[in-house]
Amino acid sequence: MTDTPDTPLDFGDPADLDRLRRDFRAWLAGHPLPERQSDEPLPVFLHRWHRQLHSGGWVGLDVPERYGGRGLSALHQVTISDELGACHAPGIPRIGYLAHALLEFADEDQRRRWLPRMLAGDDVWCQGFSEPGAGSDLAGMSTLATRHDGHYSVRGQKLWTSYAQYSGLCLLLARTDRGAPAHRSITAFALPLDRPGVTVRPLRAMNGDDEFCELFLDDVRIEESERIGAEGDGWPLAMTTVSYERNALDTGHISKYGLLVERLRRVARDRRGELPDGLLSEIGRCFVDYEVLVAHARRRTAERLAGQAAGPESSIDKLLMTRTEQRLYETALKVFPGELHEEGGELFGDYLYSRAASVYGGTSQIQRNIIAKRVLHLPSLSKPPNPGAM
Repeated sequence: MTDTPDTPLDFGDPADLDRLRRDFRAWLAGHPLPERQSDEPLPVFLHRWHRQLHSGGWVGLDVPERYGGRGLSALHQVTISDELGACHAPGIPRIGYLAHALLEFADEDQRRRWLPRMLAGDDVWCQGFSEPGAGSDLAGMSTLATRHDGHYSVRGQKLWTSYAQYSGLCLLLARTDRGAPAHRSITAFALPLDRPGVTVRPLRAMNGDDEFCELFLDDVRIEESERIGAEGDGWPLAMTTVSYERNALDTGHISKYGLLVERLRRVARDRRGELPDGLLSEIGRCFVDYEVLVAHARRRTAERLAGQAAGPESSIDKLLMTRTEQRLYETALKVFPGELHEEGGELFGDYLYSRAASVYGGTSQIQRNIIAKRVLHLPSLSKPPNPGAM
């Protein structure tokens, strides 16, 4: 939220970040968001925006220069995301999730081959993580990569792969050792989607979008040189990826939520005598949710700046972002009921999308289980407790 003194990005070097904001705003003034054509698919439009941002040097700020970035810090990159969210523009292409996974796990040749093209938009990537029987619980995946002499043969199915039909490469997770523990038997690969045996099937949602796809993998050959990291590195690679996806500063959600929170606060102040006390309380809870989310997002960013590896704590951030988003848009529609029926209304569209927040990226139930087991180290219940034993 950049129009109030209480910005969530007021740590770091304030003068440095202020210069970056001014430079970016000046660039945006001369390179405004392009107009989307009436028949232009959303991912095609976003790809044009990606290339435009890259032409100005605003993609991959925290990626080393030798791989096509600018060699700055994570704070510089999230500052740009914050600015884009504040002006309601599409965010930085979410390749940041994948770029940092490659930076940490890929070898030098792979980084030099893939990262510059990824940042420039020359190669379009998607993620092949979830499966029909392993969505929120990735450790339960059944897609199998069998090793042969110098290559793997992959068989299985992926689901909810966003915009695979517009992608050329897929960051694919597959199991490589049936006998090893679930979290230690997953391996990552870079899969070209034009490879024989790959079938991409878009899924059309009720709102008409075809964002999600199924991937069918029928004995697909993947070269050993296309494996990312060692066998068994797939789980920590996936956690690195989702930690960026779950940080509301990386995605630009903080500034977007902040603008709506400020709008609700102004209404609560100006219409205090009109709004029911219950609705005023809901606005107050929205403000508290937002501030808690900001604090956690700042903490995660500070940990990353300090070189700390991503951990299961990102599940806390996912729950907080879900709660903030769902309560915020539900409350906003009560305060601004006219926007419920507004043709093409952005607020109503955001409300509808927020309902899925407790499912996509890992269900809230799974996030709570992860927190219980891996953060709080609570014991698992092998059987229901016996009330009579008390």
